[in-house]
Amino acid sequence: MTARRFLQLDVFSPYPGAGNPLAVVLDAEGLDDARMQAIARWTRLPETTFVFAPQASGASYRIRMFSPQKEVPFAGHPSVGTAHAVLDAGLATPVDGVLVQDGIAGALPLRVMGEGAARSIAIRTPRAAVAEVTTAGDPRLQAALAGWFLGDLPPARMSGGRSWWVVALADEAALRALSPDWDAVAALAESTDSMGVFAYARAAGGDYDLAVRAFVGNGRRFEDAASGAANAVLAAWLDSRDALPGHEGSYVVSQGREVGHDARLTLHVDADGEVWSGGQVQTVIEGTITW
Repeated sequence: MTARRFLQLDVFSPYPGAGNPLAVVLDAEGLDDARMQAIARWTRLPETTFVFAPQASGASYRIRMFSPQKEVPFAGHPSVGTAHAVLDAGLATPVDGVLVQDGIAGALPLRVMGEGAARSIAIRTPRAAVAEVTTAGDPRLQAALAGWFLGDLPPARMSGGRSWWVVALADEAALRALSPDWDAVAALAESTDSMGVFAYARAAGGDYDLAVRAFVGNGRRFEDAASGAANAVLAAWLDSRDALPGHEGSYVVSQGREVGHDARLTLHVDADGEVWSGGQVQTVIEGTITW
């Protein structure tokens, strides 16, 4: 067994406890797939990441991501959180404000903005596309959306690393009042090979432009506290409909309040149509793990 540097972080979080938790093993060299999966199962956090020396040319570091059940090709909050950990540990230095993450999803850039407690990190997410657009009367969606007060944009299934149904609610109050039918959400997710339903509404005011809720029905059934990847596919959908909130392609999202969190995510769609998903990260635990 080897002692390895270990962190627990709070991602997309303006203060500890608001965001999505993440475990990071910084000294992962020598760990095989089985041991990484065992560590991720033991931490019981949404994801655990493992940091290795980069293999791709120009990359800052290499990353592997595991949920308690399986390896994950890409996810937003593990990417942003791991970049924060790598920076604080001095394992990589941004070049012109950019780190490059080497992983299963390829070499992906991360922008590092600001310093210290105000630092924000955003990853350019894999390209998302509209897989299909339908109506609330679609038989596949009827049970999952029963009783929901829907907004003007139609439901759509987005593909982009992970697939999500994005569904507009009439207003923020309707969104926050949702009590999902988990059997129906799971049936929809399984029948359409998607993660589940990502519901959203324009904000009624405050320090954010959009409120969202992510109902995961594929495998485990739970509401995600803060998802960078799901918010990125939603940004791509809104951009395709000329419906981005905020200003000049940038906006702030509130997520997680209904499950005891209060995350803030920053989304930006650049001139090339690329989506950047990010926010602040808080270090909560620093130590070693012996495995």
